[in-house]
Amino acid sequence: MSQHAFDWNSGYPSQRSPLFARTIVSTSHPLAAQAGLRILAQGGNAVDAAIATAACMTLVEPCSNGLGSDAFAILWDGQQLHGLNASGRAPQAWDVGYFRKKYGAEAKSLPKRGWDAVTVPGAVAGWVALSQRFGKLPFADLMAPAIEIAERGYAVPVIVQQKWTLASKVEELVAQPGFAEAFLPKGRAPHVGELFQFKAAARTLRLIAETQGEAFYRGEVAAAVEAFAKQTGGAMTAADFAAYQPEWVTPISQDYAGHTLHEIPPNGQGIAALMALGILKHLDVAQHAVDSTASQHLQIEAMKLAFADVYKYVAEPAAMAMTPAQMLDPAYLAERAKLIDPRKAQDFKAGNPVKGGTIYLTTADESGMMVSFIQSNYMGFGSGLVVPGYGVSLQNRGHGFTLEDGFANQVAPGKRPFHTIIPAFLTQNGQPVMSYGVMGGNMQPQGHMQTLVRMLDYKQHPQAACDAPRWRFNEGLSINVEPSMKPETIEGLRALGHEIGDIHDSYQDFGAGQFIWRLGDPAVEGYVAASDPRRDGAAVGY
Repeated sequence: MSQHAFDWNSGYPSQRSPLFARTIVSTSHPLAAQAGLRILAQGGNAVDAAIATAACMTLVEPCSNGLGSDAFAILWDGQQLHGLNASGRAPQAWDVGYFRKKYGAEAKSLPKRGWDAVTVPGAVAGWVALSQRFGKLPFADLMAPAIEIAERGYAVPVIVQQKWTLASKVEELVAQPGFAEAFLPKGRAPHVGELFQFKAAARTLRLIAETQGEAFYRGEVAAAVEAFAKQTGGAMTAADFAAYQPEWVTPISQDYAGHTLHEIPPNGQGIAALMALGILKHLDVAQHAVDSTASQHLQIEAMKLAFADVYKYVAEPAAMAMTPAQMLDPAYLAERAKLIDPRKAQDFKAGNPVKGGTIYLTTADESGMMVSFIQSNYMGFGSGLVVPGYGVSLQNRGHGFTLEDGFANQVAPGKRPFHTIIPAFLTQNGQPVMSYGVMGGNMQPQGHMQTLVRMLDYKQHPQAACDAPRWRFNEGLSINVEPSMKPETIEGLRALGHEIGDIHDSYQDFGAGQFIWRLGDPAVEGYVAASDPRRDGAAVGY
C-alpha cells in the first residue's frame, strides 16, 4: 500500500507532536493510554489494549463515561473490518403511554437526567464480546489496571477537572441519587492534582473480571441496579439487564478522495459523515485554500444537508422508513449537492431518499490489528445516577428518544435510541489506513468530516488536522467557530449568512480526536498517531 504524501511541515499551535511507533494506544487520558500499552507489553493485542484502556477511562474521565456507558467499535482483524454495536435498549416498561402519564400528554422528549433517561448500559457487554472473539489475554488481566486505579486513586488533571467542576454546578445532575456521594466526595468537585479514589467501582470491576461480565448483567450488579431503581423511582429491572446482548454489524461506507470511510450503521449518526462526504465529493473543495471561507462554507453546508436527513430518518434500523443504502445513494447525494449555494448559507430541510459526557480511543499493534472504540455516558456524567456500593454511573441515552408520533425514533420497549457516539475507520483498496474518532455529541460526524478533508484533500498530517481550528453546526443557520480560526475566515462566513454565536456547550465544545494512521507494514514502518490537545490525553507507543 502506498503511503499518503502528507505535508509534514503543516501545523498549528499545539502542545502535541505526531507519534511514530509500531504499537500505539491513543486516548484522552495518559493513564488509560499507558494501561493499554502495559497490556500490549504483556503480550496482548490491540483488542486487549482497547478493552483495558476503556475500563480505565471509566475512572479517569468519569464526566464522560462510566461502568454504565454504551459503546461502539470498528476493528481490522488483519483481514477484514468488523463492527460492534453495544448501545443499550429501553426497559420493557417504557412506551409512549408510560411517559405521557408521568409528564403529560404534551411532552415531546424524555428527561435529560434520572431513571427515565437510562437505557440498559452496553459497554461492559461490548468489552466481553470483543475479548471473546478477538482477544489474546485472559479477560480478568484486562481489568487489572482499572482495578488498581480505582483502588489507589489518581491525581485529577486539568481539563477533566474543568468538566467536573462545570457538571457540579448543574442542579438537576447533582440532585440525582448517588451522584454526590460518588463524585463530590468533599461536597465539591476535586481540585486539580487532588487524589480521587473510586473503591465502589473497584468492587464492580472485580466482579466483572471474575465472571466475564455475567455478574453485571445476570448477577449481583444487575440485582443491585434493580433494587436501586425500585427505591428511587426507576422502571429498570434485572430482567432488562439479563436480556441484553451487543450486536455484531457490518460497517457502512462512502468513497472519498481515493479512500473509503467506514462507520457503524444506524441507530448511530455515523451515516451523517458519510452523507456529507458523498455530497462534498461533487464540490471540489480542494480547489479552495484549506482554511479559506469558501472551503469551510462548502463543508458546513454539506454537513447541514446530511443532518437534515439524519435527524428525520435515523433510528433503530427496524423502525426506519429509509434504509442506509437509500440515504447513501450516489444519485440522491449528487442532487443534494446541487442545493448548495457557494455565496449563501441556507437552512436545509430533509430530502426524500426514496426518489433515487463521550471518550474515544484507538489502538494498533505490530500484527496489523487496529481498533476504533468509543464509549459514553452522554451529557456529562449521564443520568447522574450512581448505584450505591458499586460505582456504576448510568448513561442517559434514553433522552435520545422522542415521544412524538410519526417519528422513527419514538420510544418503545426494548428499542435502541438514536445514538451520537461513532467510531470511524479509513481504508484504501480494501486495506487499512486509519483508525480514528472525534468525540463530542453532534460534533462527532462533523469532526470526522473536517479532519478527513484536511488529511485527504489538503495533505495535512494527522496531528495538524487534529490541531486545526474547527467549526460546529448547531441548527438552522447557527454555527460556532473556535477562536483560533482566522479572523478573515470568520468574517467571510458571517458575510455569507452564517450566524456565528457563542458556544453554550462547555462540556462537548469542539470535540476531541485520536488518530492512528498506518504508514506501511506495521512491523516495519509502523504507524503515526495524533492526540487532541483539547483534552488531557496522549498517544503512546513503542
